[in-house]
This record gives sequence, structure tokens and C-alpha cells, in this order.
Amino acid sequence: MPRYDFISQRLFVEADLAAGQRLEADRGQANYLLNVLRLKEGASILLFNGRDGEWRAEIEPAGRKKATLVLREQTRAQPEQPDLHYLFAPLKQARLEYMVQKAVEMGTGVLQPVITQFTHSRTLKVDRMKAHSIEAAEQCGILTLPEVRQAVPLETAVEGLGESRQLIFCDEGEESQNPLRALSNVKTGPLAVLIGPEGGFSQEERVMLRSLSHVTPIPLGPRVLRADTAAVAALALVQATIGDWRD
Repeated sequence: MPRYDFISQRLFVEADLAAGQRLEADRGQANYLLNVLRLKEGASILLFNGRDGEWRAEIEPAGRKKATLVLREQTRAQPEQPDLHYLFAPLKQARLEYMVQKAVEMGTGVLQPVITQFTHSRTLKVDRMKAHSIEAAEQCGILTLPEVRQAVPLETAVEGLGESRQLIFCDEGEESQNPLRALSNVKTGPLAVLIGPEGGFSQEERVMLRSLSHVTPIPLGPRVLRADTAAVAALALVQATIGDWRD
């Protein structure tokens, strides 16, 4: 992975980015840069939009409430969008925020909420999920943002993956405690990971998932994990064994 500047402030912007371009910072960004960080004229920051790579820009303040961002040079080219889909049952807000941020850090390209029989939190604000994705990307030097989708029933989401995408189904009902053995048998190619709600999957859902040839059930060890913890554990396992951590 290309090295990046760990020190400079990074901001996400919606606008297209190109050398010499001048962007007006929105009110929140201008306040943050000028009044919270107390950056002065000529200070350098990094900008990204999820499409045009990362750019170094200089700040031109206009009082205490407005600032223009002048793009100088591209510091990193835009990488390809990660092809890992993450399917998950919605969680309560604080835990959902944590899970979304960690999924972005782990290289998820699509965030797909699914409604299962035991899903407790069925209300989901996609805009807030997108905001948490941006926050994680700003903090961790990530240039790609995941596609955040509306929640759909579990069966609909699984069907939409297609049989060419291997689905790693984290099943607390597995007899073995070793996920590596199961992952070693997964075919190379597009991947998806599925984590259930706090109450786990119903027996009908487990039967449905296990009947599909492109679904691989795996355990997550001998301890019961909360759904947000399971997300980190599962994504780390998949990326390390059959995902992009191998490159």
C-alpha cells in the first residue's frame, strides 16, 4: 500500500479535484480548519473525494468563517474500489457506528444491511452510515468509500450476490472452532461476508444458507462475540487468508 502523510489534516469533499482548482470550504469545514485547528493562510491539508485520488491543498482564509482551498498537487492516485461485500444485520446506533468504521478500515467495498428473523434494530439511516464511512476514511488515509445500500431481507441480499461471489457465512452453530480450515477451501474470486444479529440466525435461515453451493459457513472461535466484534474478527480472517492482505 502506498505510504501516506499521517500528520496533515485530511478532508472529504464532494467536488471534482484537479490541479489549480479552487474550492470553497463549507461552513463546518471552514470553522474546523480556522477556529478549531487554528490553521493559518498557506497551511497545507489533504483532500479526497473517493474518485480523483488525494490532493494537497493550501488554505486561503476569508475572515474567520470562510476559506478557499487551492489544490496544488496530487499526492496519491485513486486505487481500485475494494470488491469485498459486507452483509450485516442493523445494530443499535453506537455499535453500528463502530462496526461501519471498522468495516471501512478493513477494506469493505459494499455495506449491505440485511433484515433477518431475529433482527432487533430495523430502522437504519443510510446518510449516517455514509457519514461514519467518511470519518473512518479521513482518519485512516483511505481513498475509496464503500457503497452504502438500503436494508433488504436476507434472502434478497443473498440472491443479489449471484453464485459467482463466494459468501462467508459466520455461523455460531458450527461444530468446529477453527475458521482457517473452512476458509482454506474457499475458491478464489469475489467475496462477501455475512454477520447476523445479536440473536444469531434462525434455524430456517441457517438451512437456507447452508443449502447454497457458493456459501461457506465458518466459526469465529470458542467464545461468543458481539455482532460488532464479530465483524472485525471475520473481516480480518477473510482478508488475511483469502482477501487482499495476501498481496
